[in-house]
Amino acid sequence: MPRLFPMFVKLERRRVLVVGAGKVGEGKISGLLDTGATIRVVAMQATEKVVEWAGSRLIELDRRGFVTDDLKEIYLVVVATSSPIINELIFLEAQKRGILCNVVDVPERCDFFYPAVVKRGDLQIAISTAGQSPSLAQQLRQKLENQFGPAYGEWVAKLGETRRKILNSNLRPEQKRDLLKSLASQQVFQNTIVHSARAKGEAA
Repeated sequence: MPRLFPMFVKLERRRVLVVGAGKVGEGKISGLLDTGATIRVVAMQATEKVVEWAGSRLIELDRRGFVTDDLKEIYLVVVATSSPIINELIFLEAQKRGILCNVVDVPERCDFFYPAVVKRGDLQIAISTAGQSPSLAQQLRQKLENQFGPAYGEWVAKLGETRRKILNSNLRPEQKRDLLKSLASQQVFQNTIVHSARAKGEAA
């Protein structure tokens, strides 16, 4: 298995194709909904949830079989059908066109993997085993969810506001660097959470 390069990709306004809309496909589509991507789904059958998303115009849904023209102007494709033949066809066609492809549960037919993700506002922690053990990735995700509670989302938002102010200040570059580093410390996090909790308590 080639070594992976970890990164977070902006999908806003990019065209993403999902082939297959059963329970597995539904889960993959769900992970794409808040990315701002233009999501097109091609499937003979679709779950109620996928049909609901289509009715709400969150996705485009074509109730038919896949054709190679479906890959036209597509940035990446997720394949979640029950047919190994169709999965292989889509993967090979995507390779010809230079389109990133993920064939669900077939690591050797994946250019990228869905990681297990802990989300706390703008803070995202992604765990991947390169498709070797999704179960282990999920177990690690659960541990990290306990370690990094919801309060981290609020803290990251405040750090972002403070960072912009510091970068726009007249401080010397080394002062900015040292200040930003100190603000990201665990001690500052604890103080911020305590102060926030007290403020909410007083407001109540």
